[in-house]
Amino acid sequence: MAQETHKEAQNDHPPYLTTREVADLLRVKERKVYDLAAQGAIPHRRVTGKLLFPSAEILAWIEGAGDPVPRERPSVLTGSHDPLLDWAVRESGSGLATLFNGSADGLKRFAEGRAALAGVHIPEPGGWNVRTAEANGLRACVLIAWAIRARGLILSHQVHGDVRQVADLKGKRVALRQPGAGGAAIFDDMLVNAGLTAKDLIAAKGLARTESDAATAVAAGEADAAMGIEAMARQFHLPFLPLVEERFDLLIDRRAYFTEPVQTLLAFAREDPLQRKAASMGGYRLTELGTVRWLSA
Repeated sequence: MAQETHKEAQNDHPPYLTTREVADLLRVKERKVYDLAAQGAIPHRRVTGKLLFPSAEILAWIEGAGDPVPRERPSVLTGSHDPLLDWAVRESGSGLATLFNGSADGLKRFAEGRAALAGVHIPEPGGWNVRTAEANGLRACVLIAWAIRARGLILSHQVHGDVRQVADLKGKRVALRQPGAGGAAIFDDMLVNAGLTAKDLIAAKGLARTESDAATAVAAGEADAAMGIEAMARQFHLPFLPLVEERFDLLIDRRAYFTEPVQTLLAFAREDPLQRKAASMGGYRLTELGTVRWLSA
């Protein structure tokens, strides 16, 4: 039945659509269609300098490569916490609800259709996030670059001079992230490389479930150190030991991409206030913000 509906929909359109026709179909401005084509995020052909869009491929792209149309996703941003993104969601007036619970749980919720977007920063051999998205067999979604962040150790003033590398954390109180969090995966790899295990550390009480929680634990004297990002160390006026630059990306459902909440957030992300906020927070590079990192089938 779904395939018959898809074929009937194809018959309602000419073989190739113009930019204006695609914009009308997606209910966006023509400028958005040009941007998607330039990013390689939408099926298109360029003939004698003119953009044409194969209607069958466009419909399959919208509907998830011919799969049955999924139920509408809730306007929820899940996954890993990023303070700049958290601020942008509120400041833009997007109306998105947030549930920051770590990259792994966010991916699970996204795969189950319980969120429109998921923030992820998962280390992989030679990169970040793309192989993980591919391995999860996700369909009808796109991975959009948000930020490159400076990640390392947020330190208390008391141990600042004593901790110059991960190996120096032995015997120190450390605020740990929840299992499945991107920060936890990165920290676990660094412990192994430093020849340490979790038993070599004194785990602070409770788990730091967000970047804010990690910095708060150190600032409150509950921990000597925590794996976190530079922006949070600066906010709490704490010493920071940079260790790696990571990619934080947004996994977005293809249909949800064109909804008002998501479009409002992405439009705000292209404006000057976000750039100024990132500069004031520190530890962010936004040179690739909005570019397509991976596109599913």
